[in-house]
Amino acid sequence: MSTVTTRTDYDYIIVGGGSSGCVTANRLVDRYGARVLLLEAGPRKSPRLLGMPAGYMKYLGSDEFLTMHHSTPQPQLDGRAPIIPQARLLGGGSSVNAMVYMRGNAADYDRWDRYLGQGSGWSYRDLLPHFKALEGNDHLGGEFHGTDGPLKVSHLGHHDIVSQTFVKTLQRLGYAFNPDFNGAHQRGVGFMQHTINGVTQRRSNAVDAFLAPVIDNPRLTLLTDARATGLIIEDGRATGVRYFHDGAERRAHAATEVILTAGSYITPKLLMLSGVGPADHLRQHGIDVAVDLPGVGQNLQDHHEVPVIASINQPLGYFGQDKGLAMLRNGLQYLMFKTGPVTSTGVEACAFIDPLGNEEDSSIQLYCVPSVYLDRDVSGVAPSHGITLTPCVLRPKARGSVTLRSADPGDMPVVDCNFFGDPDDLKLQMAGVRFGREVLATDPIRELVSQEIFPGKDRVSDADLETHCKRTVKTNYHPVGTCHMGPDSDPTAVLDARLKVRGVESLRVFDCSIMPSIVSGNTNAAALAVADRAVTLMMEGAAP
Repeated sequence: MSTVTTRTDYDYIIVGGGSSGCVTANRLVDRYGARVLLLEAGPRKSPRLLGMPAGYMKYLGSDEFLTMHHSTPQPQLDGRAPIIPQARLLGGGSSVNAMVYMRGNAADYDRWDRYLGQGSGWSYRDLLPHFKALEGNDHLGGEFHGTDGPLKVSHLGHHDIVSQTFVKTLQRLGYAFNPDFNGAHQRGVGFMQHTINGVTQRRSNAVDAFLAPVIDNPRLTLLTDARATGLIIEDGRATGVRYFHDGAERRAHAATEVILTAGSYITPKLLMLSGVGPADHLRQHGIDVAVDLPGVGQNLQDHHEVPVIASINQPLGYFGQDKGLAMLRNGLQYLMFKTGPVTSTGVEACAFIDPLGNEEDSSIQLYCVPSVYLDRDVSGVAPSHGITLTPCVLRPKARGSVTLRSADPGDMPVVDCNFFGDPDDLKLQMAGVRFGREVLATDPIRELVSQEIFPGKDRVSDADLETHCKRTVKTNYHPVGTCHMGPDSDPTAVLDARLKVRGVESLRVFDCSIMPSIVSGNTNAAALAVADRAVTLMMEGAAP
């Protein structure tokens, strides 16, 4: 294999063109005039269909823009090995996700600040200006929202009757209507905000919001279909990146810093391939140890969920709306008027609850999907008109890991999701399923329900629900934590509070792998704000 050395006139190299990478590139080029190389392993362009709010559903089971990681077989799941997708295209998750804009709870960030040491710069008060600066909300402003930022945020253009009925039912059960999950408090039920331009009714991803404004700037070099294979570390300093592009392994050099934004699976993999990680594990694969950092690849956390599914007695929801005459009608309505089902992501409403009775802090995000929805590695339910409630555990206690399969950069990492690795997570997941059943049995949803499909009306014992949870538990696509920041007193902390990799100069991590603990909600909004905050901290430190 030939090796090519590129020009050495980059100030920064960013590895990973997802949400965090796009924000980082924008800030460095636009605000600081830096010369930046941005490497992305996936393709540059995505199909027009992915720009439509409902379009991503066509790609949910496809490998075209997703890398399908298979977790190791899980003994606590009776040997199941859940599939865990990761985006593989420019914009990362922001280009393929369900577009939910959810920051999490303020307490999540304050928890980081206490762990790092009060005043570390990672409290919610520290992050809020970054959330607001990035956000261009079309209907919310004031203390908690930005209205002029490049990331467009709106409510969906269409709310199905099933979603509306869910919201009314949760209020019947005592949960207050919450018009803004990203406002003063999170608890309650309501309709979610999405990263959709409310005027054009198209996805607002990180490419459109952050890369497009600088894409023609000569200081930015963007390479897609460019897979990083390792870091160049010389005399304890990261000086560049090795990557594979156009049939050859190439090398690029950074005069100032290398920044990893490749995500919670690939960022630790690249560190370990480069000799930064648990020494014993690296030696097992014949990799010379540059820095013994035992926390690299550890502390993996992910939201997981289990479905509660019922058929309904009316042709409501989204079953069949993407086929035949219905598809043509909905498509024409969208193209002509920017209204109708195509302006929905199919996941419109949710509730933040605690089925174990904690009034202070929600532990479950309960989604409502107006159709029969099941993950690709679970069978037994035929598509039909229905409703799927998915209780998602917000702060799981179990910790998984990402390790190397081999020293070959082309091999996928070994992912151990460890869902239900802590019995309290299973207990909470089962409580969420019971609550979902309570919702189905409460008016006005009860008036729509024909019968429970999953777990099944006869499966009522603890043993039945445990079996159901183990059989159907799936990722909510929010892996974090595998290179987490922490205080000097924590030997497992990979990064300091300024996101510097311990033991290596000029190397930082700006993606969701930096999180010490997962946030209580969808992670894309947090990924964007974290990167924006990270650039600020880095450049403040670089100032004379």
